[in-house]
This record gives sequence, structure tokens and C-alpha cells, in this order.
Amino acid sequence: MNLDKTHPWLQEELLQHVQLLMYSFHHWTGDTLLALPNYQSPVEISNALFNADFVVVSHGTQADPILNYGNQKALDLWKMDWHTLTTTPSRYTAEPIERSEREQLLAQAKSQGYISNYRGIRIASNGDRFYIDRAIIWNVVDKAGNLRGQAATFRNWEAIAPQ
Repeated sequence: MNLDKTHPWLQEELLQHVQLLMYSFHHWTGDTLLALPNYQSPVEISNALFNADFVVVSHGTQADPILNYGNQKALDLWKMDWHTLTTTPSRYTAEPIERSEREQLLAQAKSQGYISNYRGIRIASNGDRFYIDRAIIWNVVDKAGNLRGQAATFRNWEAIAPQ
């Protein structure tokens, strides 16, 4: 296992998680999460996803799910380092007033496999608010169909000016 703390997304467990993200996204949507040439190694795929120009974030299956992956765009947008992100309950990515809508959305994705074209308000760790637009939320499953969590991706976001 790679214990390099400067590149945690390259640890064996996360290399496997990235493979599940890629597999699950294609399984549910029929699309590829990341366009890559064939025969990329897990390390190359993980690096490409981590450095992609869009947000990818996921959480586990706990009763109060904890974020377990965020690429660099997600870390920047939520203003967190890797350790902070991966110890944060995913509900904290939304304001308290938005959390019930978020829960309904996650339940819908769980029952359908995925949802697309979601637009909503999220909040960074420092209180900055932003709209996300055209988000896709999907169930992360393994090849046996076991639920491993949920993930989201989006390319479009806009800062909300402080009031």
C-alpha cells in the first residue's frame, strides 16, 4: 500500500475506489466519467480523475455518510484538505436549510441508481455558498451490485455573493 500522505488518492484502497467510481458511473449512465485512452493503469486513472477539470466527490454507506473521496476541484470548492474532507459527514456540504432536500435527492438516486440535472446550493467549509448545476448523483456499486456509497459530479458551479 502506498502510504504517501502527499498523494492519498494513490493508496491501494483509493485506487480501487476510483475504479468503482468509474465502473458505477458507466453502469448507471452509460457514459464515461473520464475519457481516457484504453489500457490506462489504475494509478494513471486515479491521477487523471483527481486532477480533472470537474468535481467528483463521494461518500460511504454509514448511517451519517462520511465523505471518502474528493478530487482537487472538490477540495478547492469546499475549501478543505484531503484529511478534513475525508472525515466530514457529507451532509455538511449543504446548508442546514438545504439538507432535507439533499436527503430526498440521495434517496431518489438510491432507488433509481442515479439522477441527473440536479441544481442546488452547497456550502464550503468557510461558509462560502455556491450553486451547483447539472450535477449527476449515482450509486457506487461493485461488480456484484453491492452498494458501496454514492457519488456526485458536476462541471458547473457559481459563487453566491455574501449577503
